[in-house]
Amino acid sequence: MSVQGLAARYASRRRRNGVAKGLSLAATLFGLGWLVLILAALLWQGFSGLSLAVFTQMTPPPGSSGGLLNPIVGSLALTVLAVVIGTPIGILAGTYMAEYGRHDGLTSVVRFINDILLSAPSIVIGLFIYEVMVAPMGHFSGLAGGVALAVLVIPVVVRTTEDMLTLVPNALREAATSIGLPRYLAITRICYRAARAGMVTGVLLAVARISGETAPLLFTSLNNQFWSTNLNAPMASLPVVIFQFALSPYKDWQALAWTGALIITLAVLALSIIARSLVSSGKRS
Repeated sequence: MSVQGLAARYASRRRRNGVAKGLSLAATLFGLGWLVLILAALLWQGFSGLSLAVFTQMTPPPGSSGGLLNPIVGSLALTVLAVVIGTPIGILAGTYMAEYGRHDGLTSVVRFINDILLSAPSIVIGLFIYEVMVAPMGHFSGLAGGVALAVLVIPVVVRTTEDMLTLVPNALREAATSIGLPRYLAITRICYRAARAGMVTGVLLAVARISGETAPLLFTSLNNQFWSTNLNAPMASLPVVIFQFALSPYKDWQALAWTGALIITLAVLALSIIARSLVSSGKRS
């Protein structure tokens, strides 16, 4: 091929590369633009209604002043319950898949089901818990809401636990075996410590995922306008209150919905920052 032909082909490739790069940049700016607009509206509307009363007063009736104390406490209770139920199950399942049955057929089946649960719509999980818990019990409850959120926690913890334990060098396991440590001690005292940052990050990511879930709570814990810490009764939660208040025609309720959305966004942002810092510290160590 002549020099002119090579130069023409090179120029054509540069033009195509420039077009592709321009389209990619435009798509990125388009997506970031909408994100900036959403965050700007959330910050403007949320901070305008933020006050001490939001954290010290109960949800009000229409036309009255109030806050979000009971849904904030309810969300914390449901989240803690979900983490307490889901984290041990997820860690144990991930440990089996990474340490005991890495090459077993059962592990492949569990991994496949876990991947399905990771992508399953939360409303389907809420409907499932409604059928197996709420309907037999005859009433909505905070316990059912915590179990529904725990089902969402488990697949995230399973995936991160398996991945982090798989990354632990086999030389550490062999060294533990060479000094006579039983396998369970080698896992708990060596593998868990080596993978601790990643496993904690998985739990934090699971918490961030369930923080804004509304659909499963509508089928399980429902809502409660009053102060209640009884897990055997309907319990308020911040996502459900935001959903109900945002759809209401009352301006004061809509303002509280914006403030509640801001609180959840800041909480998820804080959890994401903590998770990334843990991952960075784990890589440095």
